[in-house]
Amino acid sequence: MEEYIYLIVAQTGTRPARFFKFLTKKPYNHVSLSGDIDLSEMYSFCRTYRPFPLPATFNKEIVGEGTLGQFGNIPCEIYRISVSPEQKAEYNRIISHFAENRRIYSYNLLGLLAVYFNIEWKRENSFVCSQFVAYTMDKMGIRLEKPFSLYTPDDFRRFPNADLVYEGELNTFYYTRQRYNLYT
Repeated sequence: MEEYIYLIVAQTGTRPARFFKFLTKKPYNHVSLSGDIDLSEMYSFCRTYRPFPLPATFNKEIVGEGTLGQFGNIPCEIYRISVSPEQKAEYNRIISHFAENRRIYSYNLLGLLAVYFNIEWKRENSFVCSQFVAYTMDKMGIRLEKPFSLYTPDDFRRFPNADLVYEGELNTFYYTRQRYNLYT
């Protein structure tokens, strides 16, 4: 049986997300990882408390809760990447490490500027969402085309060997999958 990881590139309606969309002129400004197509577990570096952009760190994102629960319309694209069983096991190990040690990690606020100006700057224990996703993929053994610290959410829309499996609204995708799984 083939193994996959999923990239969820999305645009929430938060003020920072709207600002980044204006600044970058890109349709999506957030990226998350999931180990399953049902998106029962999505992970990224993002705000910890819904009303406030900071503090932010490694977080499990749940559709319909937290920041994702604040918006009824979250445009997204979902990509599937085929991985070996060993890479999938490494993905699970990395996610477990971040979850167990999330207090030592922080959001790479200064890294946003470095990414915007295309300056490679790796900060220990500090990531933005796209750096976290690229870092995880690199540690899994998935070849990157540039240093992980330079990745933007938009870069994952053209990631080699990533197959687009859905384009539309995140809540619709998620709740349709949940309803379908109830009856299968």
